[in-house]
Amino acid sequence: MPRATARHILVKTESEATQLKEQIEGGADFAELAKKHSSCPSSRNGGDLGTFGPGQMVAEFDQVVFSAPVGEVQGPVRTQFGQHLIEVTSRED
Repeated sequence: MPRATARHILVKTESEATQLKEQIEGGADFAELAKKHSSCPSSRNGGDLGTFGPGQMVAEFDQVVFSAPVGEVQGPVRTQFGQHLIEVTSRED
């Protein structure tokens, strides 16, 4: 079964997610932005969600994590929780 590790930043609006993504692309540290801006409890770990398999996260999140290139920030991705920026940090098939 595939396994992945990922980190994310969860915010309320697409515009906020887009602004944070631009900061990351400009060299800002993903983990620091997650600590400051993410509303998910994972924020205290820099957005790190640990290791998980397909079906353990909501469908929209899973789709990105198990298809996006490792190490590239994806998003904004909308789920029922809000807008996410997602970075897959590793994946095993």
